[in-house]
Amino acid sequence: MSAPQEGRVKSVLSGDTVILQNKGKQERTLSLAFINAPRLQQDEPGAFESRDFIRKQCVGKIVHFRVLYNIPQKTGGGSRDYGIVNLANGQTLPDLIVQEGWAKLRDDADRKAESPQASELLERLTALEAHAKADEKGVWASKPSNIQNVRELSDAKAFAEEHKGEPIETVVERVLSGDRLICRLMVNPTYHVTTTVLVAGLRSPTTARTNPSDGSTQAAEPYGNEAQAFVEERLLQRGVQVRLLGVSPNNLLVGSVQHPVGNIGEFLLKEGLARCTDHHSTWLGAEMGKLRQAEREAKEQQRGLFRGAAPLQRSAGSEAEATVTRIFSADTLFIRNKAGAEKRINLSSVRQPKPSDPKQSPFGAEAREFLRKRLIGKHVKIKTDGKRPATEGYDEREMATVTSGNTNVALMLVENGYASVIRHRMDDTDRSPLYDDLLAAEVKAQEEGKGMWNPKPPKQQTFVDHSESLEKAKRQLTLLSKQRKVPAVVDFVKSGSRFTVLVPRENAKLTFVLGGIRAPKSARGPQDQGEPFGQEAHEFANKRCMQRDVEIDVEDTDKQGGFIGQLYVNRENFAKLLVEEGFAQVHAYSAERSGNANELFAAEQRAKEGRKGLWHDWDPSKDAEENGEDYDAAPATNGTNGANGDAGMSKAKMDYRDVTVTYVDPTNARIKLQMLGSGKQNLDSLMKDFANFHISPQNSKPLAQPPKAGDVVSAKFSADNVWYRARVRRNDRENRTSEVVYIDYGNSETQPWSSLRAIDNDRFGVQKLKPQAVDAALSFVQFPTSPEYLSDSCKFLDEVTYDRALVAMVDYNDTRDNLLYVTLIEPAGAEASGSSARLKSVNAEIVSEGLAMVPKKLRPFERAAGDVLGDLKARESEAKNERRGMWEYGDLTED
Repeated sequence: MSAPQEGRVKSVLSGDTVILQNKGKQERTLSLAFINAPRLQQDEPGAFESRDFIRKQCVGKIVHFRVLYNIPQKTGGGSRDYGIVNLANGQTLPDLIVQEGWAKLRDDADRKAESPQASELLERLTALEAHAKADEKGVWASKPSNIQNVRELSDAKAFAEEHKGEPIETVVERVLSGDRLICRLMVNPTYHVTTTVLVAGLRSPTTARTNPSDGSTQAAEPYGNEAQAFVEERLLQRGVQVRLLGVSPNNLLVGSVQHPVGNIGEFLLKEGLARCTDHHSTWLGAEMGKLRQAEREAKEQQRGLFRGAAPLQRSAGSEAEATVTRIFSADTLFIRNKAGAEKRINLSSVRQPKPSDPKQSPFGAEAREFLRKRLIGKHVKIKTDGKRPATEGYDEREMATVTSGNTNVALMLVENGYASVIRHRMDDTDRSPLYDDLLAAEVKAQEEGKGMWNPKPPKQQTFVDHSESLEKAKRQLTLLSKQRKVPAVVDFVKSGSRFTVLVPRENAKLTFVLGGIRAPKSARGPQDQGEPFGQEAHEFANKRCMQRDVEIDVEDTDKQGGFIGQLYVNRENFAKLLVEEGFAQVHAYSAERSGNANELFAAEQRAKEGRKGLWHDWDPSKDAEENGEDYDAAPATNGTNGANGDAGMSKAKMDYRDVTVTYVDPTNARIKLQMLGSGKQNLDSLMKDFANFHISPQNSKPLAQPPKAGDVVSAKFSADNVWYRARVRRNDRENRTSEVVYIDYGNSETQPWSSLRAIDNDRFGVQKLKPQAVDAALSFVQFPTSPEYLSDSCKFLDEVTYDRALVAMVDYNDTRDNLLYVTLIEPAGAEASGSSARLKSVNAEIVSEGLAMVPKKLRPFERAAGDVLGDLKARESEAKNERRGMWEYGDLTED
C-alpha cells in the first residue's frame, strides 16, 4: 500500500475509474479497488447512472488517494493502479458506490487482499454489497433502468429544429477545442444523444491534430491548446445547459453552452482565446452583444490572441447633432452641422437595394423616398463608427450611426426591407454598434417578405416632364391652375427662385419659378460668373427647400415651359422668406398679379431696414428721391430701433392723416382706413369712370374662365348694387363662387362667378391706383374675446366712425404685419399736442363705454405713453365701477 497522495479529479471514465491530476498537471488513471462498474462505452445497463454518481461526487474536486495494488496490463507493458479515494466530505470510494448499488465486487477480489488493510476493506465492501442486493439498489434493482444513447444523429437539422431554444441538461464528455465539445444531451431521462456541439458566436484557434490517413501531425494554432485547456478545466464532465440554435454547414449542432456561472463563450472571449464570428449572430440575438463586449474587453486589455495588437481605438467624442439636408440614396445622406458645414455620410453596416440586382434594384427609389419622408430637414444625432479610405473610383467614406429621436435609422430601413446588412470581415471594426440587431432584423424582414424581400416588384411611379415644351406646359397649366396648395416635392434647386418639383398625385415633373420676385442668378459652373448674392440665394433655397414636401399654387407659365406661382414650405411663402433675407427683389407687376404684393413689399422693406443681402448698402434717401418724397431721417434711438428691441416694430414719424373708416372687422375689431385727400379724389374719379365702364353692354359679360385667387375683378356689392374693384381671396369650385375683398374699402363677401366681371387693368388696375383700404388697429386698447361683447364693441366702433372724417394719429407702423397702430380723433383735436389729443380719442371713448380695456401686455410704443395709459386706466376703472359693457358682471380678468 502506497502513502496517501493528493490530486484533482479531472474526469470519471466509469463508475470504477477516475483520472487524477497533480499540481503539475500530470495525469494518472486510478481504478477503485475490488470492484467492477458497468462499462459506459458499451452502454451497459446502469453504466451512465454509475458513472454519473461518481462524477457528481468528485469531478473537479481535490481528493486524497492511496494505491492498494497493481495489475499488469496485457498490452503496453504498464500496470493499472487500484486503490481507494477519500473525498473532502469524509466519505470513501469504493465504499460509497458499492453501498448505493452502482458497482459489484470483482470475482477475483480476494486474491488481492494481501494486506490487513485490504482484507478489512474487502470485508466491508462485501457487507455493503449484501445490503445493496437486499435493498435492490442500483444494478441490483429488479427492473434496471434502460437509457437509449444515440451516438450518431441521422438528421441533425431536424433534431435542432425540434429542440431549438430549449435548455437541455448536458454533460460535456470531451473538449476537442475551445469552441468544439462532445456533449451528452439528456433530452429526457431515457433518451440521450452524444454528439459534437459547436459553441455559438465564436471561433477559437484549433488544437494540434493528427491525420489518421498518414499519421502526420498538424501543429496547433496560437493559443489553441490554451483555449482547449481553459474550457476543459471548467466544463469537462460538468453539468451544463445547451440551448440549440441550428446546425453548421458541416451538419454539426450549434448552441450556446451555459455553465452555472455564465456563458462559457463570454469567459473564453474575455481571455482573448477566441474571436466573435457573425455566422450565428441572428440566432443569438441580444446575447451576441454580450459576446462582442467580452471580445472588446480582451482587445482593450491585449489578452491572448490580441496580445501585441494595436490598441482598440474607441470612437472619440460624443454624438454630434446635425440636420439632414439631402437623401442621396437609402444608405447615403448629406448632413449639415451647427456650424453650417455640409458633408456626406454612409449608414454603418447597411446597403441600399443593389442597383445591379434585378430583384432589388426596382426598390431603390421606394427606399430613398421612404427615408426622405422620415428624415429630410430633421435634426438627427450622428456618431462616426469609422472611415473607409479612398479607393479607385470612390472617395473616402465616413461610416456613421444616425439616430432620429429614439430610432436608429439603419435599423428602421432593414426592418422595413429597404436595406440589406453588409457582412463584415472578423477584424473589421467599422461596423454599427447594433450590428447583431441589424442581422436579426434582416432575417425577420426576409421571413415577412417586406420591401425588397417581397417577391412582387413594386409599382413604379413615372413622372412626365411637363416643362419639356411650352405646349405641354400650357396643357398642364389648365389642370393645375384650378387647384390650390397642390402637394409637391422639391426634387432639385436650380437657383434661388427656380426649382424642379414633382407632383406625385399628377405624376408630373415641373420646372417651377417663384412669381412676384426676381432672385439674382447663381454661377452654373466653376467658369461661370454669378450675380451678386446669387450663390447665397441658391444656398438658402437649397437649405430650406431641397427634397422638402411643399405646396404650390400655379398661376401661369413662362416662355420656356416653366410654371410660375407660389411655393409654400411649412405653409410659409418661400418667396417672402427669400425677399426677407435680402436674396431677392419684388417684381411689382407680377407681385400685384399674384395677390401677395403687400406681403412681399413688407418683407422687402424689412430686408432694406436690416441692410440684408442685396440691400447691404441701401440708402433710404435714394428711395425717397425716386418716389418724389422728402426723406426725414428717424431720430437717434440708441441702437434700439425705437421699439425696445422689437424688430417687428419700427418707429414712425409723428404724423396725422385725414381718414375715414370704411370697414370694421367683426372677428377682431380691426379697421380699414381710407386716406382722404388726393387718394380719395383719385378714387372718386376712378369710380365715376368705373360706373360708366359697366354701362356698356360689352363690359357686362361674365368672366371667360373661372377666376384665380389673387385676380383683380369687378364685383357688384350686394348692399348698394354698385360695381367696385375686388380681389379674389379664395374660390369654391364646387359651388362656383368666390370670396372677394373690396380693395378700396376692406369689406368682403361671397359672389357667384356669374356676377364677376373682368376689368380694364390699364384704366382701373392696381397699377393705375393702388388699393385704398389700409389695415389698421386701435392703439392702447384690447378688445374682449367673448363673441357677445366683441360684437357690441364692433357695433359701437362702427356707429361712432360711420361716414365721419377723422384724423388718425399713426403711433407705430408694424412692417411685419403691414399694420398701422392708430389713435382716432376728431379733426378739431388735431391741433392739440399728441398726448392731449389721445385723451379725447375714439380709443378713449370705447374704453369708457366698457367695450375695450387697457392691454395687460403692452407694446413698446404703448409703454412709453405713461400719461395716456394713466387716463385710460382711470376710464377703465370707472367703467368697471359702473358695470358698463364687458364689466356688467364684474371684473372677470381677476380670475
